[in-house]
Amino acid sequence: MVLVKIHQIYREVVAVCDSDILGKKFEDNKMQIEINKEFYGGDEMQNDKVLELLKEKNQEDACFNFVGKQSIKLAIQAGIVDKDRVIIIQNIPHAMSLI
Repeated sequence: MVLVKIHQIYREVVAVCDSDILGKKFEDNKMQIEINKEFYGGDEMQNDKVLELLKEKNQEDACFNFVGKQSIKLAIQAGIVDKDRVIIIQNIPHAMSLI
């Protein structure tokens, strides 16, 4: 399962993370990422619903932030993230898409 939270700023920012890494911090050399509840702590959703939502939001020029193996897999399936653009921080994949 993944968590999805949509932030309303000047445009929508869609934050997606694997539910099992919420609240954790990962560090690797000079990179780090903290999967905090304020940003990532959204609604738990089934993969098929997340994929639908991502495809819909991608048509609306939203920004995206993905962290976790399942979340990245869905981002790639939705055509938002190129697998060659994913970074790995302490074995956890992370990618962003800003349009």
